[in-house]
Amino acid sequence: MSILSSRRGRTAVAAVAVGALALAGCSSSDSGSNNDNSKQKEDAAAQSNAVKMGTAADSTGPAEEVAGAKSGGTIQVYNETDFSHLDPAQIYVSDGGLLSKLIYRGLTTYKEDGKGGLTVVGDLATDPGKVTDGGKTWTFTLKDGVKDETGHVIDSADVRHTFERLYDPFITDGPSYIQQWLSGSGTAYRDAYAGPFKGKHLPDTVLATPDAKTVVFKFKTPQPDMAQALAMAGYSIVPEKTDTKEKYDTDPVAVGPYKISEFKPGKSVTLVKNTNWDPNTDPMRHQYVDGFNIEVNHDDEDQTKTILADRGDAKNAIMMTGQVATTQVQKVVADPAAMKRTVQGYAPYVWQLNFNLDRIKDKKIRDAITLAMPATSVFRADGGNYGGEVANSLMSPTTPGYDKAYDPFNRAKKPNGDVAAAKKLIEEAGATGKKVVYAYSNTPVRQQQALLIEDALTKIGLDVQKKEIDSATWYEQVGKVDNGLDLYMTGWGQDWPSASTVFPPLYDGTQIQDGSSNYAHINDDHVNSEIARIQKITDAVEATKAWNALNQYISEKVNPAAPIYYTKVFQIAGSNIGGLRYSTVTSYIDPTRVFLKS
Repeated sequence: MSILSSRRGRTAVAAVAVGALALAGCSSSDSGSNNDNSKQKEDAAAQSNAVKMGTAADSTGPAEEVAGAKSGGTIQVYNETDFSHLDPAQIYVSDGGLLSKLIYRGLTTYKEDGKGGLTVVGDLATDPGKVTDGGKTWTFTLKDGVKDETGHVIDSADVRHTFERLYDPFITDGPSYIQQWLSGSGTAYRDAYAGPFKGKHLPDTVLATPDAKTVVFKFKTPQPDMAQALAMAGYSIVPEKTDTKEKYDTDPVAVGPYKISEFKPGKSVTLVKNTNWDPNTDPMRHQYVDGFNIEVNHDDEDQTKTILADRGDAKNAIMMTGQVATTQVQKVVADPAAMKRTVQGYAPYVWQLNFNLDRIKDKKIRDAITLAMPATSVFRADGGNYGGEVANSLMSPTTPGYDKAYDPFNRAKKPNGDVAAAKKLIEEAGATGKKVVYAYSNTPVRQQQALLIEDALTKIGLDVQKKEIDSATWYEQVGKVDNGLDLYMTGWGQDWPSASTVFPPLYDGTQIQDGSSNYAHINDDHVNSEIARIQKITDAVEATKAWNALNQYISEKVNPAAPIYYTKVFQIAGSNIGGLRYSTVTSYIDPTRVFLKS
């Protein structure tokens, strides 16, 4: 999700640029401290473990009870911005993704072990899917009696409709992985089918519903990540009979444990229990509290001070995608009682300085700039150790295959840059005094980081020409092929735990065009062919090894971007919140298991 996510590169990425949070695969933290929590780092590192495929037994409900859980009461939720969409098909950023965990359900979902481990299980389906034809055909059987908030039993027609409506032109902001797998890459899938609202269906050769309980997806090439893709919020079920097309975005129908009772755009969303939700069909959600009162227009500073004070409703409060404000980190860290009600972990994002390979053609210059990056100072400008960590690789610690020991630019020993080694390379390249156009977003964090990066580049002998760009159009500007820029920082995070949602959008040269997420314009024959080859590997272990090898080739043989830092999450909740846990899936507090202690 750039940082937030190519569609990912459009919506999610834009969200990240302005400080919003994108789904899983997408956002950066503005909070932090120079202290560290070694156990939290240890637990978070487990996020890079391979995702397991569950069984039918794993997919049954009810979800395992949370220790000490009680029923009743309303949880107060604070969020900085309003929800850009309530229609699940339009959801691609983190706050909407968190909301979806409470009100929507899809064919699959994840179970978490609380230590970073994930298992894909059936949600509305009886299992995470049966695969045949070498990974080209996925068959799902629906559970009995799963109802939406109106009492309608979800059937295969609803599933078919959910995926067919994704092709309609009014759906613009959600994920498009499965549509592309079914009907063509890029935006070509829209040419294949116009949506269901004129009475036509996708052909049975693509999506079949042989009976009311069975759904069959048929792809032209193997799609080993189908079960994980289906767990995205954007593929949650929209029942056919209550689909109001564009109006669904403000008045959706719930299938999860909660439903929307009141929506005040720009102000609040109120959730109450969905009495038609059956816990016996749900393997991961709970319905402990009576509801959630979600208020928007609370920035991180406001959220942190209010929850830290722990008075009145704040005792029953959680953040959604908010972070402990940078100005309040030391107060929280210095208060043992407050620290007990925090959650921490890695978000899936890597912030990297892209080289425009059309302009910075000498690899020695790219290597020099990478070596010179003052990574420690740059990430601390974005919050410190609680908000980030020096990046040793273009892979995130949350991505299966990540290798902490792989460190091609010696970040472990020189985390704040190696100016001497970098300057030597610049001299060898005959590039002393070379002008480089360095672009950055006009947010306070990016402006502060720009000063640090400019200083480092000047020290190694480059003539830095800074260019400030409005954050609202940041990804639009750097996403142009002819952008007139040499260096620019972007963030990217996976849409699900697989490098298949990282390397293809960022480094596939066949995708270079205005608006694509190949920000460095890398177009290497070996990289392109390896991406195409690895995407067809159905064995997850083999694919993970192949992605890791490709990561090393890209870093050492091409170096299209300098990894700078990984993003972390640091949140706080009220003292009366029970079941508090960091979610590996969402990178924030897990809203499906919280309760009020009294």
